[in-house]
Amino acid sequence: MLDAIDDMQSCFIDFPNRYDLFEKDIMRRCVVERKVEIMGEAINRIRKIDSTVEIPNARAIIDTRNRIIHAYDNVQPDFLWSLVIRHIPELKKDIERVIVEYEELYNSENKD
Repeated sequence: MLDAIDDMQSCFIDFPNRYDLFEKDIMRRCVVERKVEIMGEAINRIRKIDSTVEIPNARAIIDTRNRIIHAYDNVQPDFLWSLVIRHIPELKKDIERVIVEYEELYNSENKD
């Protein structure tokens, strides 16, 4: 998930923080769609392996993935832009926190 987020965010380095430009940029919109699909699928898989993993808004991320895949003709640029600007940066923080928590748990369980 973190790789997908980083890949997506790398497309916005030096990109003006302007919706009007994003709206016309089909390639960046496609990248956002694809990476959100990957994020949603990753959460699905994580939850199947370990349902105790706490990822805030996991259901919303999965629902967003499903919307992009199954109702692709209803996905508007302003919706994707809100993911880029608001939701994915928060998701990144949540995922980084989960990774740190799991690393700490793993390290404490494997101490001699």
